[in-house]
Amino acid sequence: MAKRPSGRPDPMAREVDRLLAQLARAGSGHEPSAPDGNGGPPRPISQPRVFGVRVATDGPSRGDLAALWGRVLLGVGLGVLMTQWPYSRACDLPLLGYLCAVAMVLLAGGWIAFESWRLRNGPAHIVSLILLFWGIVLAGEQLLPRIGYAADQARWRCPALTPSGTPSVAAPARSAAGRAR
Repeated sequence: MAKRPSGRPDPMAREVDRLLAQLARAGSGHEPSAPDGNGGPPRPISQPRVFGVRVATDGPSRGDLAALWGRVLLGVGLGVLMTQWPYSRACDLPLLGYLCAVAMVLLAGGWIAFESWRLRNGPAHIVSLILLFWGIVLAGEQLLPRIGYAADQARWRCPALTPSGTPSVAAPARSAAGRAR
């Protein structure tokens, strides 16, 4: 054991010797071990657990790529077909249904983005980010007029119908001056 100029043994020398012995055994194919504190035979060292995303060394399989591009096609199809929504989306439950469908566009875009990143597929990742952006545009088109951010005003709730079947005027819409107060 190496001694310091003060005459005391170096405390790190024992650790260095142990690590060098492990290196020598690692090259010979033996399982690494640590010395027992009682001077007995060395006990095996447990291997550290590795947590996180496993990265494949040989790349994605054909099945993984086919599933990814199937998701991309379904997501893009949903995003494109949202422009042809056949139902009213002015207020109440039809609006809720439309916003749920927009949420599915956003969810599909996020799922595809995650999977394309995991599979290291750049083109699919770009398409997924475009799909996410399109979902944000669709949501903004409906949400911004209802929260007062757009020039047009829209309501969350439909006006109640009178017995004659015409919409009743509940309360006049607030003007821009009324909101500023």
